[in-house]
Amino acid sequence: MYWEILIFGIILLFLLNLSGLIKANKFITDNQIYFQRLKEDDWDFFVKAKYGDAVDPDVLFSRRLRNAFIVIVVLLFVFLTNLSYVNVLMTFVIGAFVFKMDYMNIKSYYKRHLHEIDSMLPHYLKGLEILIQHYTVPVAIGKSIDDAPAIFRDGLQELINAINAGDSSIEPYMEFARTYPVRDSMRMMRLLYRLSLGRQERKQEQLLTFSKTISNLQQKARETRYKERLEKMENKTMSMLITTGIGVMILLVVAVLMMMNM
Repeated sequence: MYWEILIFGIILLFLLNLSGLIKANKFITDNQIYFQRLKEDDWDFFVKAKYGDAVDPDVLFSRRLRNAFIVIVVLLFVFLTNLSYVNVLMTFVIGAFVFKMDYMNIKSYYKRHLHEIDSMLPHYLKGLEILIQHYTVPVAIGKSIDDAPAIFRDGLQELINAINAGDSSIEPYMEFARTYPVRDSMRMMRLLYRLSLGRQERKQEQLLTFSKTISNLQQKARETRYKERLEKMENKTMSMLITTGIGVMILLVVAVLMMMNM
C-alpha cells in the first residue's frame, strides 16, 4: 500500500507542476535573489567556456536548482512514513549533490580543455596589440570585440561600457580578469591598464613590453601542448609494451604447458 501511495504522490506532483498549479520554476524565479548566493563565482565562466554564447548561464543555474528541488521533494515522499533527522539530512545531502553535479561536470570539462581555453587570451591579445598601435586602448578593445573569441565578448563589452560610463580606474580591467580566470589574465589586464594611461612618447616602449609578455604566454601554451602530446605518446608506448609483454608471457606459459603434456 505504501508504494502505491508513493507512486500516486509522485504522479500527482508531476501533474500539478505540468498543469501550472505548482510551479517549481516560478518559486525559483521569485526567490532568485536568495538562490543567487548559491551560485559559484566561476559558474558563468565555465558555462561560456563550454557553450559560448549559445547558452545562458542563469538558465542552466535555474535548471540545477529545479532538479535539486524535485529530488528533495521526491525523497521526502519516499521517507514519508519513516521521517527522521537522518533521513531528512540524507535527503538534503542528495539534493545538494544533484545541485553540484552539473557544476562538477562543467568544471571537469574546463580542466580537460584547460590549455585550449587558456590559449584564447594570448591569441586575442596578439590581435589587440596591432589595433593599439593605431588607437587608444579603449578604442582598440571596442574595435576588437567582433573578432574576439566568443567566450570573451560579453566581458569585453562590459569593460568598454564601464570605461565609457566614466570609470577610469583599473577596476573594469580587474573585473574582466576575475570573470575570466585564465592563465595570467590578471597580469595582462594590469599591463593593458598601464598602457591606457601611458603618455604618447612612452607608448612604444610599453607596447613592446606588452608584446613580449604576449609572446611568452604563447610560448608557454605551445610548450604545454607539446608536453601533453609527448606524455600521451609515452602513455601509448607504455601501454603497447605492457600489452606485448603480457602477450609474450601468456604464449610462453602456453608453450610450457604444452611441452609438459607431451
